[in-house]
Amino acid sequence: MTDEAELLNRLKDGKLREQAFTELVRTHQERLYWQIRRMVVTHEDADDVLQNTLMKAWAGLDAFRGESKFGTWLHQIALHEAMNFLRKKKQTLSIDDEQTFVANLSADPYFDGNETQMQLQQAIRTLPEKQRAVFNMKYFDEMKFEEISEIFGTSVGALKASYHFAVKKITAYFEKLD
Repeated sequence: MTDEAELLNRLKDGKLREQAFTELVRTHQERLYWQIRRMVVTHEDADDVLQNTLMKAWAGLDAFRGESKFGTWLHQIALHEAMNFLRKKKQTLSIDDEQTFVANLSADPYFDGNETQMQLQQAIRTLPEKQRAVFNMKYFDEMKFEEISEIFGTSVGALKASYHFAVKKITAYFEKLD
């Protein structure tokens, strides 16, 4: 992987900018996709949000000051784009929405989960946006709270509390199923 400082210099050079950005995307694209996908659920929506994320990143390159890592910066943009997408769709949990969610996830060729994994996804979907994002980053992406803290711009303690509440809600969801 390319050194961050060297990549930043290449991004500032008009002749090398596009190549450096392509490298940046190649390095982070899969992890960004799955961060977004866990929030918006469907592959098509995740692709759209990822594309918006990368377009915003490209447009905002001049504003990137290098105070955080590129990956952190991209995750911040992806998080904001996913949350904005969810707000625009006003995804509330009605019975019809839940049935549509289950049908869409079951039909999704990228989801190969069993019944327990399906139930976990349903439980995660009931969480508020921030708790859902924190839970996904910690549980699935195995990110450290310090890294998540940089993305959210909040304290580690607040994130630990969000994660703790998310785990309690997911546990309660499974207890109701028994």
